[in-house]
Amino acid sequence: MNFRNSMTDKTESLRDTQTLAGQWETIDWCKIEKDVNRLQSRIAKATASGNMNKAKRLQYLLTHSFTAKAYAVRKVTTNRGKNTHGVDKKLWSTSASKMKAVLQLCDKRYRAKPLRRVYIEKKNGKKRPLGIPTMYDRAMQTLHALALEPIAETTADTVSFGFRRGRSAKDAGEQIFCVLARQCSPQWILEGDIKGCFDNINHDWLLANIQMDKRIMKQFLKSGVIYRGNLFPTESGSPQGGAISSLYANMTLDGLEKLIQDKYHRNGKGKIENHYRAKTKVNLVRYADDFIITANSKETAEELKLLVSNFMSVRGLQLSEEKTSITHIDNGFDFLGWTFRKFKGKLIVKPSKDAIKRVVRKLSTIILKESKASTQVEVIRRLNQVIRGWTNYHRHIVSSKAFSYINNTLYLLLQRWAKHRHPNKNAWWRLNKYWHNKGHKNWLFMTDENELINLRTIHIVRHPKLQLSKNPFLDSLYFYKRKLKLHALVAA
Repeated sequence: MNFRNSMTDKTESLRDTQTLAGQWETIDWCKIEKDVNRLQSRIAKATASGNMNKAKRLQYLLTHSFTAKAYAVRKVTTNRGKNTHGVDKKLWSTSASKMKAVLQLCDKRYRAKPLRRVYIEKKNGKKRPLGIPTMYDRAMQTLHALALEPIAETTADTVSFGFRRGRSAKDAGEQIFCVLARQCSPQWILEGDIKGCFDNINHDWLLANIQMDKRIMKQFLKSGVIYRGNLFPTESGSPQGGAISSLYANMTLDGLEKLIQDKYHRNGKGKIENHYRAKTKVNLVRYADDFIITANSKETAEELKLLVSNFMSVRGLQLSEEKTSITHIDNGFDFLGWTFRKFKGKLIVKPSKDAIKRVVRKLSTIILKESKASTQVEVIRRLNQVIRGWTNYHRHIVSSKAFSYINNTLYLLLQRWAKHRHPNKNAWWRLNKYWHNKGHKNWLFMTDENELINLRTIHIVRHPKLQLSKNPFLDSLYFYKRKLKLHALVAA
């Protein structure tokens, strides 16, 4: 009798699993996305009109809708972290588990599990802490981020470009170029960097100023972290690795633009003067927790540093002394992997020396360490992935010399790779085996299937300027057309 009951339970469980899997696989994702975007647009409109009570009601409607829950689960299970588990070691890898997660996603009696603490190496050799939530907590954070993002976008600084929909590092670089390229442009730059931005944000400030469910927000902020089997409390900050952390960080730093405008750009009547006509020539450009502020003199830059420090201290943050500096434009400065510097009054933007060193080191590692036993096809595939990503990021600036240098370096590295594979053959034999002619192009590292990208053939294409006043939730047509234009530029 017990055997029959167990077999019946197993059959019913299998049927339930098949039913859940079928439900997940038949979801119309186009309709889901449209419904979520429609609700987000309504939240943005209510926020823009100043009706925060309506925005709050719409947020509740969004976070309790089936469409938003399904969208959140899909987002969590399709991003790069889908195979990274939290402290419970659970992953949603099957259609049935994903559908079950959608049905279970609820904020009633919700308690966040502690984060799993891991450390990743930074460029300077130091370690960056990451807090990895469980899949369920990630889905909850993504769900509430969907409701918070329209408010964050509508109230954000116009010159903030990091972790925002429809904006990128290239837009930040283009804004800096517009600010500094003229003859009458400011000459002094305050380069700012915030020390441990994500880990030090004041929780009381967040709870008082971020419009979302406070009980849920407390769970996200106070969940604690587990490291080497020990539980540590989280008294401040929103750890990197959380789906909503970037929103918290951006909203914490929003308001800096208004502070600067009120002090430097308003005339006696309270109106904002043109940035270039303002005597101080103060302009802010921010990407996540990195920013630059321009000024007409070193004294004004020092004054701005004190102003920013006071602004940050209220939020529990402080500027990094080793990374915050004041520079003259003729000496140049690095920002987002580019070097901005004036030569005889002309602004030139090039890939920074560190960016070039990093990509050469990466290509060298692939060729000389990781691909010693790989076929030519596999080597080309891996190198093209790196080259395509790096050149797409830098192709809108003065990059021809950098591309040519990397191309020459690649040729020398590949010769060493070929010599390692065929130590008993002469150089001419190796060249004829791996380098061929195609049309009018000579000495291409190629096979019958594919060929290595020649960096000298990549055209420099100027990145189109973003209209800073546009909101992706209120001006979706503008961002759609701009996206098509950017794709066409990349494909060119």
